Amino acid sequence: MSVVGFDVGFQSCYVAVARAGGIETIANEYSDRSTPACVSFGPRNRSIGAAAKSQVVTNCKNTVQGFKRFHGRAYTDPYIQSSKSSLVYDLAQMPTGTTGIKVMYMEEEKIFSIEQVTAMLLTKLKETAEGALKKPVADCVISVPCFFTDAERRSVIDAAQIAGLNCLRLMNETTAVALAYGIYKQDLPAPEEKPRTVVFVDIGHSGYQVSVCAFNKGKLKVLATAFDPELGGKDFDEMLVNHFCEEFQKKYKLDVKSKPRALVRLYQECEKLKKLMSANSSDLPLNIECFMNDIDVSSKFNRGAFEEMCAGILAKVEAPLRSVMEQTKLKKEDIYAVEIVGGASRIPAIKERVSKFFGKELSTTLNADEAVARGCALQCAILSPAFKVREFSITDVVPYPISLKWNSAAEEGLSDCEVFPKNHAAPFSKVLTFYRKEPFSLEAYYNTPKELPYPDPTIGQFMIQKVVPQASGESSKVKVKVRVNIHGVFSVSSASLVEVQKSAEGEEPMETDTPTKDEENKMQVDQEEQKAQGDSQKENEDKKSETEEMETTTEDGKQEKKTDQPPQAKKPKVKTKTVDLPIENSLHWQLANDMLNLFVENEGKMIMQDKLEKERNDAKNCVEEYVYEMRDKLHGVLEKFVNEADRDTFSLKLEDTENWLYEDGEDQQKQVYIDKLAELKKLGQPIQDRYMEAEERPKAFEELGKQIQQYMKIVEAFKTKEEQYDHLDEAEVTKVDKMVNDAMIWMNSKMNQQSKQDLALDPTVKVTEIRSKTKELYSACNPIVSKPKPKVEPPKEEKAAEQNGPVNGQENTEAQPASPEKGTAGSQPAPESTDNKLPEMDID
Repeated sequence: MSVVGFDVGFQSCYVAVARAGGIETIANEYSDRSTPACVSFGPRNRSIGAAAKSQVVTNCKNTVQGFKRFHGRAYTDPYIQSSKSSLVYDLAQMPTGTTGIKVMYMEEEKIFSIEQVTAMLLTKLKETAEGALKKPVADCVISVPCFFTDAERRSVIDAAQIAGLNCLRLMNETTAVALAYGIYKQDLPAPEEKPRTVVFVDIGHSGYQVSVCAFNKGKLKVLATAFDPELGGKDFDEMLVNHFCEEFQKKYKLDVKSKPRALVRLYQECEKLKKLMSANSSDLPLNIECFMNDIDVSSKFNRGAFEEMCAGILAKVEAPLRSVMEQTKLKKEDIYAVEIVGGASRIPAIKERVSKFFGKELSTTLNADEAVARGCALQCAILSPAFKVREFSITDVVPYPISLKWNSAAEEGLSDCEVFPKNHAAPFSKVLTFYRKEPFSLEAYYNTPKELPYPDPTIGQFMIQKVVPQASGESSKVKVKVRVNIHGVFSVSSASLVEVQKSAEGEEPMETDTPTKDEENKMQVDQEEQKAQGDSQKENEDKKSETEEMETTTEDGKQEKKTDQPPQAKKPKVKTKTVDLPIENSLHWQLANDMLNLFVENEGKMIMQDKLEKERNDAKNCVEEYVYEMRDKLHGVLEKFVNEADRDTFSLKLEDTENWLYEDGEDQQKQVYIDKLAELKKLGQPIQDRYMEAEERPKAFEELGKQIQQYMKIVEAFKTKEEQYDHLDEAEVTKVDKMVNDAMIWMNSKMNQQSKQDLALDPTVKVTEIRSKTKELYSACNPIVSKPKPKVEPPKEEKAAEQNGPVNGQENTEAQPASPEKGTAGSQPAPESTDNKLPEMDID
């Protein structure tokens, strides 16, 4: 079972896997652990990752990057519209109103959804993980920024599904970093002690996130998060690009932004310059050859001027830091450490400002680039049954307050209630109680639109169906369970109608649901709390009474229930039955199931097309490789093994093939290349075979010669009546002698014939024949000469055996050398014998 974590970034991606030795970040086919978040579309296939990055300049209109932040957004979204101007590829509106990317693929204009493009990238990362693990990958954990809304998170989950991945959790990037930091710490405070508070600052290429986390042994609790989605490494790149665009306009009269290819090259060079300035404070050059209109451009810049130019961006660094401190009401002295990660965290001015704010040195114990992927892999290992991981509970938070609104039957207007306040623990469930006679609708939304980096605060509408009144005609009690799940996505997970059944005898003062004493106490507590808060919702029976039910968040597993239903007067004892109700979800920018299935199918087709194109290119490359290899060898190692006429014919054929490859053969079917290679090998293979025969023949003759020598020595030893071979049968030895002599004559004959043969002609004897002869000789002679000698019973050794041998009246025992297990320290040494074994003996 695979355990994989994917950090899908704005600019680059990382893949981490859990193996027996721990967590490991995987390198791609270019031996690089960073895979560019880039997809390029061509006339025959797609290129993804590093292969796509190399086409950013040459195929800029069809090479897509920086699409992470387009998830779950309408085409009319202000962020999309403002981004269009800085993109070299085209955006288009999908039929559903969401954002799509317009490219030329397979020589046709296609519009792909953001989910499809992200799925392509995930497919590549999945292949990288499968290549490293040597097994299929399905289960994974994917990172998302902590400021992603419901629509954006659902979009990423859909992309994972299109790529054939089962996303066990969408993990907030700062939470993943906190897990990677905390799980290995051995000195964390005990659960009952004051937690250790650590601030995590993540400044990536496109976003800036800060979280405050409390650590205890085996426990991580996120206290608060803050962010600035508009502050990241790319904003510094933009400043440099704009600066040089203005400079080149004045200096060279070049309008850089009018040429997409030139703009892409300038972005690449400015990013390199930014990284160099982080390490050097001196003046640094920027040179681009043939930049535009065959003009070379050059300039220089230094860190001081860069920081001065970016003062406005750098001033935004403190706001999220101040925000988390205010949310948690912590003092700077309460912070144990400030851990900084992310690519842009290497900019000295950013580090300086964060350090100055907290008044302490920054901690850089984590890998700035790989920490998120490692945290995701750890979370996947915790969720997977295949790995045993140290127990570590993770409690995240809700980044924005979530409210529900509904039509109130009593007031004939809208009512609303905040169900999950900001920084509420997640995942978490609550149960809400309504009194209704007919189906009703709930609308979920974010109630602080100003804090939202998203134009529409709507999450979705949830229609509770099949609600009917009680038999008496009164409103039915409907319990609705709302949940923020493990992905940080809000949903109405279930609804049930409490049906009152036939009355029983007697009248008792009790609640409708006949709760236990324990529950009654909890209800009373909640009533007092709600009175203190001045809850006005108790005025009407039709209005909701809020109940909370905590799921899997308390360690002892107990569930808390609260309700504000007022105590009833004396009522008949009743029985109730709970009936599950269907819910119709209408989620904001949710991909329809039929559309999702179509995208899954299309992704499968594109993967197959990429595979076929790869096989076609491999076949073409094989022909090209063979042409170059044989052309070099014909005037090298193979020169002696081909006559001049054949060499000229073959050389001409190779030259014709090379010309064909760059003309008519540039774009042919796979089978054409296979046939072309077979045609060349028909001429070239005999030459290569002669070379291989000449290389292997001496070794094969040597092996046969050694075999003959060995058997000749044994025959000679038998003739001189050596004791070792005196048990062999004379007729059989004579037979061996004859076979050895025949083999010797055959070998000498073949060697003489071959020595007279021209190397450019086929050999008189092949290596396979020589090896076959060696094997034949061994099979015939070895059983005769290696026949074991019969054992004898010398009288002298029998006496020695009686003194040292078995006792206790054992008879007819064949003594064997004592095995290491059976031998003892005080046992007598065995009597010596020629074959190191005790002879057979009879004991009286």
